[in-house]
Amino acid sequence: MNLREKLEEIKQNGLEEIRRAEDTKHINDVRVELLGKKGSITEVLRGMRDLSAEERPKVGSFANTIRDELTQAIAEKHAELEELKLAKRLESETIDVTLPATPVKTGTPHVLVQVIDEIEKLFLGMGFQVVDGPEIEEDHYNFEMLNLPQDHPARDMQDTFYITKQLLMRTQTSPVQARTMEVHDFSKGPLKMISPGKVYRRDTDDATHSHQFHQVEGLVIDKNITMGDLKGTLELIAKTVFGQQREIRLRPSYFPFTEPSVEVDVSCFKCGGKGCSVCKQTGWIEVLGAGMVHPNVLKMAGVDPEAYGGFAFGLGPDRFAMLKYGVDDIREFYLNDVRFLQQFAQKG
Repeated sequence: MNLREKLEEIKQNGLEEIRRAEDTKHINDVRVELLGKKGSITEVLRGMRDLSAEERPKVGSFANTIRDELTQAIAEKHAELEELKLAKRLESETIDVTLPATPVKTGTPHVLVQVIDEIEKLFLGMGFQVVDGPEIEEDHYNFEMLNLPQDHPARDMQDTFYITKQLLMRTQTSPVQARTMEVHDFSKGPLKMISPGKVYRRDTDDATHSHQFHQVEGLVIDKNITMGDLKGTLELIAKTVFGQQREIRLRPSYFPFTEPSVEVDVSCFKCGGKGCSVCKQTGWIEVLGAGMVHPNVLKMAGVDPEAYGGFAFGLGPDRFAMLKYGVDDIREFYLNDVRFLQQFAQKG
């Protein structure tokens, strides 16, 4: 058998072996066997030295043709096997989208946010606006505009964190009311607003006190506003937050920015007013302070106290939440303990 016949035989056997290859490893082995340095074609071509000068180029050209055909056949088979391998992998890794999904834990608004949202919803439904303001406040708005001059002893109850002599962390959200009164155009209607937000006082943290807490303060300024309007609003707050069976009572008190001023109690929602440990056997629980806006506060905001009057109130969402849910330590609201917060997962 001459060299051309041997090369033709290698070609036919090689094509058959390529056709039978079942995976990429097999086809690589075939490539090495046929085209490698010690492969079949190389072994045959070593016999070219025995050929005549006339035959040698013809056999060399024929060998190159055979090599090219086998190389192309191997490349096509390799691509085919790679595609088949990918198809099998995709089939084995197919996701069944009809299977039940892995449950995803979703968050819920913080209990204090829920209480504030409930209060905001109530007042928005009554035509109030929700107004925000800076937490770093000027002494002028935090105290002086609220009838608390620099030498007023009531400032001691609101000792706070001072940044400069004139800048401080606000002790209440009432400064937002003073700022809003200054710019409100009463010719276009009354001012009805609430101002929720964080406030700060230099206090020792314990079960019932915190250096940072929340307030929602409300203000209504218009002509012919009476104490009856205030009482009706306070009753609505108590019934919305603590239940429709709740009643309120007003006790005389003192606040520099209101006159007259009252402390507001709500009938105990645990014992129904009969007396228990929650209400200290009195049947009533103190929940907020309120009163008619002091004339001095109106004057300083540029509002004529002879023509306009109003009422204001301030409540603490932290205290509301403690009373409503029986939480005995205000610090629980700020520890970010998921076990505690999950108890107040919002419904609906």
